[in-house]
Amino acid sequence: MTDTNKNIEELDVVTIRFAGDSGDGMQLTGNQFSDNTALFGNDLTTSPDFPAEIRAPAGSLAGVSSFQMQFANKDIHTPGDSLDVLVAMNPAALKVHLCDLKENGMLIANTANYSAKNLKLAGYEENPLEDKKVIEKFRVIKVDMTDLVLKALDGMELNAKSKVRCTNMFALGILYWLYERDMKSSITFLEKKFKTKPDIIEANTKALKAGFYFGDTIEAIRTTYKISKADFKKGTYRNIMGNPAIGMGLLAASQKAKTDLFFGGYPITPASDILHYLSQYRNLGVKTFQAEDEIAGICSVLGASFTGSLGVTASSGPGIALKGEAIGLAVISELPIVILNIQRGGPSTGLPTKTEQADLMQAMYGRNGEAPVVILAPQSPGDCFYMAFEASRIALEYMMPVILLSDGYLANGSEPWEVPEFKKLPNIKTKKIESYPNDQFMPYQRDKNTLARSWAVPGTKGLEHRIGGLETEDITGHVSYDADNHEHMVQLRNKKVEAVLDVVPDIIPFGDESGDVLVVGWGSTYGAIRTAVERLRQEGRSVSHIQLRYINPLPKNLGDILLKYKKIIVPELNMGQLNSVLRSRYLVNSIGLNKIKGKPFTVEEIYNKVIGE
Repeated sequence: MTDTNKNIEELDVVTIRFAGDSGDGMQLTGNQFSDNTALFGNDLTTSPDFPAEIRAPAGSLAGVSSFQMQFANKDIHTPGDSLDVLVAMNPAALKVHLCDLKENGMLIANTANYSAKNLKLAGYEENPLEDKKVIEKFRVIKVDMTDLVLKALDGMELNAKSKVRCTNMFALGILYWLYERDMKSSITFLEKKFKTKPDIIEANTKALKAGFYFGDTIEAIRTTYKISKADFKKGTYRNIMGNPAIGMGLLAASQKAKTDLFFGGYPITPASDILHYLSQYRNLGVKTFQAEDEIAGICSVLGASFTGSLGVTASSGPGIALKGEAIGLAVISELPIVILNIQRGGPSTGLPTKTEQADLMQAMYGRNGEAPVVILAPQSPGDCFYMAFEASRIALEYMMPVILLSDGYLANGSEPWEVPEFKKLPNIKTKKIESYPNDQFMPYQRDKNTLARSWAVPGTKGLEHRIGGLETEDITGHVSYDADNHEHMVQLRNKKVEAVLDVVPDIIPFGDESGDVLVVGWGSTYGAIRTAVERLRQEGRSVSHIQLRYINPLPKNLGDILLKYKKIIVPELNMGQLNSVLRSRYLVNSIGLNKIKGKPFTVEEIYNKVIGE
């Protein structure tokens, strides 16, 4: 029976986090809540976090997995700083994440896992749920979720382990009740995911409902919360993550260019999802190849590009390092390929499941010789679609390699995204030719505007030619060791990158066109910067923001914009790589804000830096 004495409180924005052992299903739970929230019509942003170990010791701090999301009735840009609700499935999760819970925030703990053994593994001498300081500071809701799930599933012909694995659905049910949500979307998900296992469907559904009805009857929670729908413009929306968005952008570009898409790569966190996504689309002419290593992966891409396909590879920093020589080959042979670098913490293996922005200099200079490439960077999960499309367009129309710099935060995060109409996306005109007016094909005969050479598919009669890694004579493509020709070709390849400026839009600052402070970001720092700047401007401060999506070449008007502000602050998840570029290129006294912790910026960090300067 529903308690009619309970209150419903209207809120604008909420931040929650599910945290537990890496085997507790926190990622699935978080994704279900975010999908449900997207269907309801809230704006949202998510941030999954999981350990690098395939199976860290159960109950250990190293094995904690979490999923955070912020949802609201208005436009938001980040998954939130501090938490309104923390669901801690074990002491280790509590130990790692309690510091982020707001004062008077709600802590929901599964007491079944707070055994003496687990407390010791987490470094607790005593049970924190009985700690007076914790009880007084937070609203502590102690629930033996596991016992309640076992009772709800009593009589089902499942072993105890399988029943216990449904506990995450119980936690999800509590949150659905707490925020006035319908369970139908998750029940439908379970029916599709486990369609051949009706007992698993039934068990998880019962656990979900048990959690919901438990929330409805518990006396400790007297208030539920309602967050109204956000005011989105009319359109078709879906909740999208960064890596699938990249895959969609590549697909859309190949279709617009009427060119087959070939993906060759080697698995690596956090880039592997792109290979998995594209492998589903053989019907659209997509060919995917999981190579034996990173070098083989990109070399297959060059071969595919040479034979007329849009060649794409994806990796993270360590893999991009191995691909360096082949990227140089793509530069000198002028082949259209897209290199996706989904950045993570480095160097070497570093922090495989954590985010970082430390591969910018690698993208710009990480090849032997003068080997310039175009570099782009999406600013949000949804923007990954458009920048992947743009990377493909530039590669195909300018006949050159393009590097797209995403990162783990964008790859695994999600947001509501308006699905674009395919017909409204720009057409892509490739440089493919089927015939040549002269007797002999000239592979380096160029378009006067883009400087792009022609693209001839091998086997086409009359278009026989060769390209390779040796320096080539301009126009003819013959191998050349002539000094003047070499300098000419090096400069010409650099001019091709500069020619892309014709399609790079001018920067328009968010805020005043001149003033006290300009915050300059790139990539995934967008959300935290924009939110902080909005807050600062609401307080009456003269602060503006620009986010660079085109890194090489930089927008034409960037230099003029930088000179219009008294102070320039550049937040980056590295030691100051973009800041170094800006200082050397434009001779500005820009100030870096650097973070290298494997975590994205919080809004508070950006805000405090601005007001502290």
